[in-house]
Order: sequence, then C-alpha cells, then structure tokens
Amino acid sequence: MKMPPAATATHLIALDIDGTLIGRDDKVPSETVQALELVRASGHHVVLATGRSLVGLLAAARKIGLTEGWAACSNGALTVRLDGGASSGYKVVEARNFSAGAVVRQATRLSPGVDVAVEDVGWGWRVNHKFGPGLLNGPQKLTPLEDLLAGHASRVALHTSHVADHADALRHLGVTVTPAGHNWLDVTAPRTSKATALEQIRCLLGVAPEHTVAVGDGVNDIDMLGWAARGVAMGHAPDTVREAADETTGDIADNGAVPILLSLVPAPARRPGLSPLGAQLAAAVHTAAERAPGPLVVRVWHGSSPDLAGCEVHTLRAGRWVRQAPVPAGRASTMRDVERAAREAGLTYPRGDEGRRRAHWRTAALGPRSGPAEFELPLTYA
Repeated sequence: MKMPPAATATHLIALDIDGTLIGRDDKVPSETVQALELVRASGHHVVLATGRSLVGLLAAARKIGLTEGWAACSNGALTVRLDGGASSGYKVVEARNFSAGAVVRQATRLSPGVDVAVEDVGWGWRVNHKFGPGLLNGPQKLTPLEDLLAGHASRVALHTSHVADHADALRHLGVTVTPAGHNWLDVTAPRTSKATALEQIRCLLGVAPEHTVAVGDGVNDIDMLGWAARGVAMGHAPDTVREAADETTGDIADNGAVPILLSLVPAPARRPGLSPLGAQLAAAVHTAAERAPGPLVVRVWHGSSPDLAGCEVHTLRAGRWVRQAPVPAGRASTMRDVERAAREAGLTYPRGDEGRRRAHWRTAALGPRSGPAEFELPLTYA
C-alpha cells in the first residue's frame, strides 16, 4: 500500500461515480457528501471522472453538490469545467472526437441488429433503436442509421448480446474500445481514457503528480488507477481492477470511498462532535495555516434572502487575498452560525470588549462577483 503524501499539500482526487459514489439506488449517502465537502474545504480538487455522458455527469454533480471544478466524462472523451455562473452550468474545455462512420459500419456488420447510440453532447443521444430504461443518461432521439454514419462523435455506445466479443475487431480501426460487461462497448477517440483527461486537468491545476489520488470500481477505471500516485479500488471491484490498484477500500454498501476522502482531511476537522460547518472551517483554516502561514479570513456574502449565498476562507498572499477553499456548509446559514461554528472548532476572531461582545465583521474588498457586499471575519486558532 502506498502511503499518502501529507494531506496538507493540494491534492487532485479523481472519483468514479457509479459504484464509487452512487449505488444502484442512484442515491448519494449523506456520509459521502459530508466527506466530499470536507475534502473541498481542505483545499483539494475533487474531480469527477466517469463513463457517464455529460448529461449524466451534470445530474450526479447536482446530487453531490458540486457546482464548480473540473470533471472528465464519457470515459475521458470530454474535459469539462463545472461553472455555476454559466447558463448551462458547464463549459466543455476539450472534446476528443473521432469519425463514427467506420465504427458504426463495422459494428452493424459484426452484430446485425446492434443498438447504436452516438452522444449528442449536452443533450443526450442519437440512437438507431431505443435503449432500455437506465442504459443511457439523457434523452434519446431515433435517428436513421445512415445519419449516425456521418460526421464526428465524442463517444459511441454499442449494446447487444456478447458485443464485447468484437472489441478487438473494432480496435483495429484505431479507436479506443472499453467493454462494460459482455453486452456493452464504449468507443472513443484513439488514446482516450479517464487517465488522459485527468492528466490534462492535473497540468491545468498545477498539482504535482505525487499528489494525485483516484478511486474507482470498473474496468474503465484501470488506466485512471495506474495514473494516480495512489490508486484505490472499491472492495466490490473485479479482480482485474483491484490488481491494478495500490490498495482496496470497502465496497459501495459500506461507503468505501469515505475513509479515502477523510484521509485527506486534517485531524482537527475530524474531531468527533463537530458540526459540518465547524468541521469545514477547521479544515480550511488548518490547511491554510500549514500551507502558507499568515492572515486569513472567512468571507461570506448574501443573495436575495437573509441566508448566506456563499462562504469561503481566504488567505493573504503577496499582498492580495486569495481563496483558500470553499466552505459548503456555510451556504444557507447565517453570519451568527459561522461565529458559533468557528468557536466550536476552536477558532477565535476579533470581538467587542463589553456587553454581548459582538464579532467584528468588516466589509470585504469587492471580488469578482457582482451583487451584494461581502463581509469577512479574521480567524485564528485559539
């Protein structure tokens, strides 16, 4: 087992979705969401890496509460930036396309009657036959086969009995072919995988290779597990997947991803009895103090309601305030809630000397957001 580097270093943690974060009931356990929020509050980059289409990725990201950050979907064919400020909620940074015609033509020759789906990025799928419930993420549009032969695609899905037997024949066309059981093949551009997309994201984020972690359970995760400095297979993963990993955690029924996530969270934030907001403040402040000791503040702002629309910890670096980490539990709370959580986490802040000793919030310098004024409160460990 590889020992993880110091948790205070900025990590990229790549997470498969189905079978890793979400079970067969299509629900995300609250323990998993809380662990993900703690990882984000610790300043790490949570990157979803999935075989799902873009539509399926966005649906999962909403369940998890991710509205910002990077993701790879369609088995690495699409590199995406989640952006809550964009009308669509995302921006496609790169689409690795290939000519679908030769693949569709060969597949229908080898398996007459095969179900063919070509991803329509951001909408759903164009299909020659309707796929059964739960097989594709997003809507389907019946399309004549000759139209599926034309143009380029980011991903083609093939479904029929034992279609995986023809994987090698399709690979001879120069494309990437990934089986998912005996009856399913995903086809993407040459040299495309979750690992290739994640390496692009790692470089864009400036994360050191030794600070990469990946967790997955499927055959399409094997390259990703090998790419990461710390590759973790879920306990229920097939033997080939577990053999490719550095270590194995519990299965999906036991929330096996949670202990891996928590291993990247500083110990003060894992103290029993802390509220989610208190734990996240402790995580953000502790990591900030370890990485770049100096002044730090919790910064909040309101939306159209009295509750907070956002909460972040910022640090002063080279004379300017830089965001250290989001504090997801601060959203929909109040400034008083933040004060109470800070005290609970063993943090101190400037207060009056008499009477109710109110916290000394100050108006923050306006950041990139347009809208209501921001307020900030300096924090230190007691």
